[in-house]
Amino acid sequence: MYEAFHKTPVGFVRIRAGEEYITSISIRDEECVETPSDSPVINLAIKQLDEYFEGTRKAFDLPLNQPGTEFQQQVWQQLLTIPYGKTISYGQQSQIMNSPLAIRAIASANGKNNLWIVVPCHRVIGSNGSLTGYAGGIWRKQWLLDHEARVMGVGQTKLFF
Repeated sequence: MYEAFHKTPVGFVRIRAGEEYITSISIRDEECVETPSDSPVINLAIKQLDEYFEGTRKAFDLPLNQPGTEFQQQVWQQLLTIPYGKTISYGQQSQIMNSPLAIRAIASANGKNNLWIVVPCHRVIGSNGSLTGYAGGIWRKQWLLDHEARVMGVGQTKLFF
């Protein structure tokens, strides 16, 4: 198992991987020490995360292996279909998955996503447009959505100077 810490504009991420796959990317609230990695797959993840934050990457191309139930895997696969810079509601996600009564289970699976940004659960919002439930904190969810809107040149919610 390999591990590295990398600084991003919204805090440090911890990236974990096996020999061939990224297994988790999680945001940290505490300060960390940036650590280099001798894992090619972690270095690829760092490169792609940097490109995302620079606004030059809209989709990730990483080998992923996130442990989870079959249902969780289905939910996370659906998250990968949400276009960069777009949002859907939890209700819409349940409709897309042909499980209109499973909103809470789907929301719970979103919350167990351990591949921060790469599997974009930040793009799922409340039916009323509110930014609900995000393991990295609502302020990070807002930052990521604003970042994607800026890159796309649409819907800026804050003034940046």
